[in-house]
Amino acid sequence: MGNSALKAHLETAQKTGVFQLTGKGLAEFPEDLQKLTSNLRTIDLSNNKIELLPPLIGKFSFLKSLILNNNRLAALPEELCKLKKLETLHVNGNHLRQLPAAFGQLAALKSLSLSGNQLRTVPTQLCALRHLDVVDLSRNQIQNVPDSVGELQAIELNLNQNQISQISVQISHCPRLKVLRLEENCLELSMLPQSILSDSQISLLAVEGNLFEIKKLRELEGYDKYMERFTATKKKFA
Repeated sequence: MGNSALKAHLETAQKTGVFQLTGKGLAEFPEDLQKLTSNLRTIDLSNNKIELLPPLIGKFSFLKSLILNNNRLAALPEELCKLKKLETLHVNGNHLRQLPAAFGQLAALKSLSLSGNQLRTVPTQLCALRHLDVVDLSRNQIQNVPDSVGELQAIELNLNQNQISQISVQISHCPRLKVLRLEENCLELSMLPQSILSDSQISLLAVEGNLFEIKKLRELEGYDKYMERFTATKKKFA
């Protein structure tokens, strides 16, 4: 991609607050973007070959949306955690194994998508984020869901296509969790906490493709309570 093309993109971004450059084979984050640290609200660099996100990302103090799907990122810099206005972070299809220690400082974050990475656990930093609506951790290598998950504020948690065989009963205590997706994992029916059915806010539990037949779920104590929530929610959206 030539300099003139990049320059044109930068000029557009200066006016619109949106810098979108996808599928151009970029190997690195365009350094020229730092001229627009106070302009940019959205950066989308999906479908490139970026291996590193530079520390200067922390200077984009007005950034609301950062989309880096399908790159080659193995880590995110601590400086990312300075983005106090960031509401959307989508880093699907990269090589992330963990999140920065200070990730819980992204106080405005609402939508976090980390599908198709190499995470082995549900990051505890997520529990500090008070405005999370949707967390997508599908297609990772997560094997269990820890006790800390009880602090999670998300409305929807997607854990499809992991290797989960254990779930902490604390998941029933999530104050806002309505949708829990656990399709295509390694769960035995006995490992699914019954309190998810009998004593939680969850009104959509997706568990197809585990080590039990779905009809067995209906025999569990608390299933009728779950169905009441499920039906009530369906009516609301009908």
